[in-house]
Amino acid sequence: MSENQKLSPAKFGLLGFQHMFAMFGATVLVPTLTGLSVSSTLLFAGLGTLLFHLLTKGKVPAFLGSSFAFLGGYFTVKAMPEFAVEGAPNWIPYAGVGVAVAGLIYCIVAALFKFFGPEKVMRYFPPVVTGPIIIAIGLTLSNTAITNCADNWWIALLALAIVVAFNIWGKGMFKIIPILLGVVGSYVVAAIAGQVDFTPVKEAAWIGLPVAWGDTTFSLFGNVNWSLLVSVVLTMAPICLATMMEHVGDMSAISSTVGKNFIKEPGLHRSLLGDGLATALAALFGAPANTTYGENTGVLALTKVYNPGVVRMAAVLAVFFSFCPKFAELIHCMPVATIGGVSLILYGMISAVGVRNIVENQVDFSKSRNVIIAALIIALTLGIHFSPAMGADLPSSTGGGVVFAIGGYSVKLSGLAVGSLVGIILNAILPGKDYKFGENEQGDQAVNFKV
Repeated sequence: MSENQKLSPAKFGLLGFQHMFAMFGATVLVPTLTGLSVSSTLLFAGLGTLLFHLLTKGKVPAFLGSSFAFLGGYFTVKAMPEFAVEGAPNWIPYAGVGVAVAGLIYCIVAALFKFFGPEKVMRYFPPVVTGPIIIAIGLTLSNTAITNCADNWWIALLALAIVVAFNIWGKGMFKIIPILLGVVGSYVVAAIAGQVDFTPVKEAAWIGLPVAWGDTTFSLFGNVNWSLLVSVVLTMAPICLATMMEHVGDMSAISSTVGKNFIKEPGLHRSLLGDGLATALAALFGAPANTTYGENTGVLALTKVYNPGVVRMAAVLAVFFSFCPKFAELIHCMPVATIGGVSLILYGMISAVGVRNIVENQVDFSKSRNVIIAALIIALTLGIHFSPAMGADLPSSTGGGVVFAIGGYSVKLSGLAVGSLVGIILNAILPGKDYKFGENEQGDQAVNFKV
């Protein structure tokens, strides 16, 4: 069906609601896992999508939702000792600054893509670097999933079983939304078993503002711990190396589905700019980082309706639901075990995507340089994150880090930040680079964090 084909208002609205429904499960899962606001997440998923469409000339039928790649960063920041003591500052604005910087890096890379072309830029982020980084992201999160599952293993395993069953054997729309089905199914069973307290839902208002001032980065003005802020930025910003690869993969997938080369027109520089600015905007107001959503690409393939206006309708609906606090509280009441069961496979899938990135790009591990780069990224990331010698407090998700001084400020680099930086530097200076972006289409599209 042509993207310009006329749709009746009723069909237009239903198709828009379907797109919102497809992205809903994954989008609200990120704030549920991290403690961010569900309402602000929906608001800026909608607004970010509309901004993305504006910057891409309204040509790309893509929806922007919460990025799972930043989960490791959020958990690391949230568990920093400076935020754990009584009277500590709110961690959300600090994390927001880190994510906003990541969004600005998107914009810088978009400019580089515009002026130099993707081949020259992507040579600094080959699969031998991004693959191990993605693997490490999933592995650093794994203990958090187990901790949540331990609250009630039966509920957790039920959520896990539903996700797997629908992802493997589901048909049509059910195959596209296994996460949502796993969450709803185990949530309902937990409620029937009397393990859910719906009092907050009853007490919540039907209408309210989705943004809280204390969660915005603007609340830091005049009252900021600069050394802590630098530590947070250095923890969060490097994650964009993985998410930019994810963006390239998603744009390639959308192009393949629709039958138009959106990487060429309106151009990868425009889509990266839209993704980056949407992420920065969301972070400034306490919402999670945004990313293009594979679930919605699945809806495109299923319905054969490629009209970008339908996706914009979904964005408007997301904004509408963001103003309902009762809806947000319903999400907050979700059992911890449900979150654990879903996140158990989700975090594992993140690592599996990293493996796929390496395999499909045929990274040659007979070369010592590649082995050294991958080994140090994984070893440094996991070693620093989990080592008591580096300040980790197992089995919690605090995570250790390397502390050093800059201009009188103490700065903490997370394991992920150290591993990423070492990998990028080693790849740049060691001889024998053999990766060229664009020569292996399947490999270049091998980053996608969705189940």
